[in-house]
Amino acid sequence: MHVGMGVFFQGLDQSLNDHELVTQQLSLADSAEALGFQSIWTAEHHFTNYHMMPNPAQFLTYMAARTRTVKLGTMVMVIPWHDPVRVAEEMSWLDNVSGGRAVLGLGRGLGSIEFDNFRLEMGESRQRFVEYATAISDSLESGYIESDGELYQQPRAAIKPAPYATFRGRTYASAVSPESAKIMARLGYGLMLIAQKPWQTVVAEAQQYRDLFVEINGHEPPQPVLVNYTTVHEDAGRAQEMHDEFTMAYARSTVDHYEFTNPRLQTVNGYEYYAGLSRNIEKHGLTRFNKFLADLQISGTPDSVVDQVVDRVRALNAGGVINVLAYGGMSREIAEEQTKLYARTVLPRLRAIDTHRDICIPSVPMAPVAG
Repeated sequence: MHVGMGVFFQGLDQSLNDHELVTQQLSLADSAEALGFQSIWTAEHHFTNYHMMPNPAQFLTYMAARTRTVKLGTMVMVIPWHDPVRVAEEMSWLDNVSGGRAVLGLGRGLGSIEFDNFRLEMGESRQRFVEYATAISDSLESGYIESDGELYQQPRAAIKPAPYATFRGRTYASAVSPESAKIMARLGYGLMLIAQKPWQTVVAEAQQYRDLFVEINGHEPPQPVLVNYTTVHEDAGRAQEMHDEFTMAYARSTVDHYEFTNPRLQTVNGYEYYAGLSRNIEKHGLTRFNKFLADLQISGTPDSVVDQVVDRVRALNAGGVINVLAYGGMSREIAEEQTKLYARTVLPRLRAIDTHRDICIPSVPMAPVAG
């Protein structure tokens, strides 16, 4: 199976300033290819310490020059916050300079603070996602972007440099709500999964998505990409301590950043699923919900982590796993130690298991796109 590294610029360690945190994470990213990881990914967030990455394409272009073989993925670019022309241009540039190693992950966003500070109406995000994503994906096949949507009008314009190769089969989207999943299937995207629901629900919804995708498109979707916030240690007790400290801190930062307890989500069009989540937190308590989120991630000894990943990947029929190994206020020493341990004791075993699995297997043959 495919094994990648997620780079998460999370500033929860109060002993580090922003520059020091960025430097720490860049050091881990620089080690990924040599350690055997097959891809490097990062997400997009703004305005808080939750994750300081305003432009994943910019970071991945930097990494393209420092690597030779790893795939370079966005997990995700939140396209309602961007001009679609710029997303198409940036991804085409990244793919050209990396020789076709780009993987496009897209999302519609959830953080109120981000929509507010970008001066955007959050309730329009679903429609903007559909119109923007359609225009972006079409442009990366044709070399031209245009749109006559209700919210997005774009006269026909060339994407330069022209797209290097088709993005069919290597475009993914994060989808939590059933309504979003239907949109992703119609667009032909694969699923990028970060568990926020009971595991049985995640597996069931992934199967429903596969069935819907085949019904709409007439062929299998790209195998899903599973993202895990992972702690690993040779001592099971220490692995549990790391989970309790760092994964719990990450889970709490997720609740805070996305404001899951904010009643506002109950009134925003397109975010009805999160209104139910808010009521669930109110019913069961924040501490219990925080633990629930944390326990959806993977933790344990190397043997246990291998077993958990294999079980999950097979249950989802996924192509592989992306591991975030530095987050939640980890010191540089702890992050480097567990990254090296994972690379030495977990990664080679996973890569040797289910070798038929991979990400970015195109649904149609990849071929250069004319400029």
